[in-house]
Amino acid sequence: MAFQFEKLEVYQKSLDWVESVETLCETLKGKISYSMIDQLSRAALSIPLNIAEGNGRWHKGEKRQFFWIARGSAFECVPIIQVLQRKGLVTEIQYASYYEQLDVMAKMLTNLVKSVEDLKSSR
Repeated sequence: MAFQFEKLEVYQKSLDWVESVETLCETLKGKISYSMIDQLSRAALSIPLNIAEGNGRWHKGEKRQFFWIARGSAFECVPIIQVLQRKGLVTEIQYASYYEQLDVMAKMLTNLVKSVEDLKSSR
């Protein structure tokens, strides 16, 4: 791995999430609106993209902002999977798995933000 962010567990988990979402989106075509599929896909992809971009930033404040955006994108996925569950488009088991993945990533992203804040305050 050439880039530092590729070593982050949260980055690896976010790639797993994108794969899960893309597989899910394929099964949803024709069952829900394109806009909902597109929104879920874009929010999922936003997580690793913002982790990567944040790691590429020099200033701590910029890093922190991109990590917050990644965290917000994880949160954005939650209501979409809740709607899918309510509509019966994902099973309870799928829903629980998706929810757990998002919960774990959100906590990891919170800790990533805190690690940047700790670096900032240690100067």
